[in-house]
Amino acid sequence: MSSTPAPTQTTGIPSHTEARVRLQADGALALITAFWGITFVVVKGALSHGDPFSFLALRFSIGALALTAVARRELLVPQTLRRGLLMGVFLFLGFALQTVGLVSTTPSRSAFITGLYVVLVPVLGLALFRRVPRLSSWVGVVLAAVGMRYLTGAELDAGQGLSRGDWLTLGCALAYAFHILLTERYAPKSGVVALVGVQLWVVSLLSLLCLPFAGARVEWTPSFVGAAAFCGLFASALAICIQTWAQARTTAVRVALICSMEPVFAGVYSVALGYETLGPREWVGGGLIVLGVLVAELGGHLWDKVRARTAPRLPDAPASE
Repeated sequence: MSSTPAPTQTTGIPSHTEARVRLQADGALALITAFWGITFVVVKGALSHGDPFSFLALRFSIGALALTAVARRELLVPQTLRRGLLMGVFLFLGFALQTVGLVSTTPSRSAFITGLYVVLVPVLGLALFRRVPRLSSWVGVVLAAVGMRYLTGAELDAGQGLSRGDWLTLGCALAYAFHILLTERYAPKSGVVALVGVQLWVVSLLSLLCLPFAGARVEWTPSFVGAAAFCGLFASALAICIQTWAQARTTAVRVALICSMEPVFAGVYSVALGYETLGPREWVGGGLIVLGVLVAELGGHLWDKVRARTAPRLPDAPASE
């Protein structure tokens, strides 16, 4: 006698194991987002001793060397090279367009326009990959976008129009959105270090190619080198590896929402270190971003529970003899 198991019914509701893994991934993303908030203060101090592209070249070279020492020959796998090259180009465009755009726009407008990747990720995901976000995710995206507007205090006057720097920064937001979507699509369950290592090499080399046009200016002070090493090893190599690992276990929209909390953490650190004081507008904006993340997260969990309770249960099929 032999028996075959009854087929399981697919309801689209995540299992307890899947939900736990996704929660772990979201928690890891929240931690690195909090960590990235520190780098605003670190990079601001470093750029007083060198130009942005020299800093980027040194920062990403250090990170790439560290990951190469770990991954070694895995970096040369053809599929890893192809994917890492494509993702690295978008990662570089995000950094470069934001840096150049800051020349002809204000920091608050730059921060707000960059934060629009939160809106662009679900829109592009729907258009390119037919990924339809949940209603709770859309509500969270809108709350986060409005919160970004209040947090940065950006005034985008429709009559005035967008400046050249604004358009470049919008290109930066588009590049970051594509990078998040590509990471979701290509993020492997294993081989993360090699994939990120290729991306860091791409950003480093493209930054070096920009130096003749941007003009290199470097004071080799301990603070400049230390900031580049800190950002290269932790904010780039380690953090992007964790992001890639997490995106193999969660969705691009959730990543965009969680990463939208980066300016919130940056503001908290800046206040704690005495660089600035936040007013009611900044606290409202930060609160809306946090609320947006909570709505997307808790709303998704509550919806899964409702679906699990209302989903029809099929009787077990009798064993065949």
